[in-house]
Amino acid sequence: MAAPEREERGERADRPALLFYCQHSVGLGHLVRSMILAGGLAERFRVVFLNGGRMPAQLEAPPGVELVQLPPLGHDSDYALVSRDPRWTVDEAKRERRRTILDLFEELRPSVVVVELFPFGRKKFGFELLPLLELARSAPWAPLVVCSLRDILVGRREQSSHDLRASELTNRFFDAVLVHADPRFARLEESFRPSTLLRVPVRYTGFVRDGSRPRAGGRRPARRMLVSAGGGMVGEPLFRAAVGAQPALEADGIATRIVAGPFLPEAAWRWLQDEAERRPGLEVERYVPDLAGEMAASLVTVSQCGYNTTMDILGARTAAVVVPFADGGEDEQSTRARRLERLGVLGVVDAAELDASSLLAAVHQALRLRPSKLDLDLEGRANTARIVAELAAQRTAEVVEAAGTRETVAR
Repeated sequence: MAAPEREERGERADRPALLFYCQHSVGLGHLVRSMILAGGLAERFRVVFLNGGRMPAQLEAPPGVELVQLPPLGHDSDYALVSRDPRWTVDEAKRERRRTILDLFEELRPSVVVVELFPFGRKKFGFELLPLLELARSAPWAPLVVCSLRDILVGRREQSSHDLRASELTNRFFDAVLVHADPRFARLEESFRPSTLLRVPVRYTGFVRDGSRPRAGGRRPARRMLVSAGGGMVGEPLFRAAVGAQPALEADGIATRIVAGPFLPEAAWRWLQDEAERRPGLEVERYVPDLAGEMAASLVTVSQCGYNTTMDILGARTAAVVVPFADGGEDEQSTRARRLERLGVLGVVDAAELDASSLLAAVHQALRLRPSKLDLDLEGRANTARIVAELAAQRTAEVVEAAGTRETVAR
């Protein structure tokens, strides 16, 4: 069995250590947002980033962030855990991941532990996260433990019991919850209503977007429809609808460009390539390094409505249509999409109604409208780093004061 991979990109041994855990399962949204946050935190901390899902070859850790790749796990269509690396069975991966995480905590002795989503999600990863949190709570140096949350949580069939468990675990193990949203757009209590209330502070950071590299925007938009679906794992229905709508758009002088994503299944990718070879005006690519810039340089964009895609849409300010992912009863993207639709930012096609004609009608409608500009806090990257640094400094002062009190009593 292969050992977990570790990539060191400029260790910050002179700075307080911060351990950042992220597990993505279907799309890339959790990973991309967490990487952006880690890059901001690396300006103040030595950041070691634990990645529990597949790492796309095109995605690199930000400067100053040390990446530890765990044996990758994910979910299948029935939401059962599966190994994403044939070198590991699920049980082998679970054992190795837990050992690696706990050993790394002891080695690093982090001042801060950031856990993305859990316990508000990722229940299946409690096998490694609960031992980590127990260790952090018993550590003599008392690290700050923070939960990192997106704007809207997914609805559950057993919502009451889920929320109760999440609230109890948060109160037991965490010192703060950071919600990466502008509270004028979304508040935690709108999608989280436990019978046992949270006792830890909830801080809103503003939305998180990547402002670290120059955008391709600023040039005259090309007459094209840009279609994307995040990592692409569940993007095939959207791509098929876009290919179906392509001839009508081509007749109007609008080209179609599809960015498939690194996780689109190979059979679907081959089909897209075949379609592009025989259709004038259809271009397909696996990946582009600056999707937001390409959105800004397009006449209209079509995508799902994940958190990071939404940030790209808001930054691009071009005509947009979204088809929110809704498999398995997931409602997070639909909730976000409908709020943005009411604010005049984009058009929405429900996944159950998606076909070439419904997509084409929505695109034509979007092209007739001028997207509204929203006054939202988009500085979540910088705000998160500042808040965590403030909380960590406060924790350090508390630990020093407590140590002084114990020493005085001992005398």
